[in-house]
Amino acid sequence: MSARDQLLVVIDPVARRADGESVRIAKDVLGAGANLRICLPDSPEDFTKALARRGARRPVVIGDDRALLRAVQALHRERGLARATLSLVPVGAAQTLARALGVPAGAVAAARAVLEGAERRLDLLVDESDGVVLGELRIPPVGVGAVASGAGAGAGARVGLSRLSVGVSPAGAGEGHAWLRTCQSFVRTLAARPSRVAAVAGAGPSRLRVEADGVTLIDLDQPVEGVRISAGEGGLARVEVRPVSVGAEAGALGVWARAVTVSGADFRFCADAVVGGPVRTRTWTVRAGAWGLTLPR
Repeated sequence: MSARDQLLVVIDPVARRADGESVRIAKDVLGAGANLRICLPDSPEDFTKALARRGARRPVVIGDDRALLRAVQALHRERGLARATLSLVPVGAAQTLARALGVPAGAVAAARAVLEGAERRLDLLVDESDGVVLGELRIPPVGVGAVASGAGAGAGARVGLSRLSVGVSPAGAGEGHAWLRTCQSFVRTLAARPSRVAAVAGAGPSRLRVEADGVTLIDLDQPVEGVRISAGEGGLARVEVRPVSVGAEAGALGVWARAVTVSGADFRFCADAVVGGPVRTRTWTVRAGAWGLTLPR
């Protein structure tokens, strides 16, 4: 039996809980065409250790988009992406990334692609902290989160004021009223002060400097509604910046670049549906053909 037919099948615990029947079907199909070593990790740490001990076996992940991202991240950090070709059988609710990459839907079709498909080398976005992006990265606009945080703080303070107004007995009313006035003043101060969460969220992605290969696309003097960076092909990423419209509608700025740097006030970003940050600056660089995924021929 060739090395291609030696598989390390890592079954994500979320997949086992979400759809055990699909997991069983995938194992049966894979086992009919290859020699399997099954790993059932119970934690992200166990997941990473299982991949590190794969030896010459081809790693196959049974799980959702997060499991695939975890596998690529682990192989990237051990500098093993160039030597390993990943395969995925998507099981679980989050399968948007798998579909975008071309992985077949359904346990049977995906398992057959693992056995009969071919490796396709794909580009990868890597940041300076060794984080990876397989598909798309978004920096969302300032929105409901900041408003809700501020409203919640005010509402909580008002409830506190109403509760403090209750429970002062007629006896010792003068002393009680003095104590009450002190507490009310303190709570009003808290109510008027914006929460730290709201402040950070409100200061986030509204003012950003976005540079593509060293060229500034937009600077801190112009607010933006959002930034989107997509891993493309041929060693270039698609960068789209949408400025906030003033008067007439502002069009999106779109370029292709090898490296993108975003900086400004603390901002969060959503990479492959995983939220990161807050950070002050971050650079994403394209690694052409950095990782391999088995897809239908």
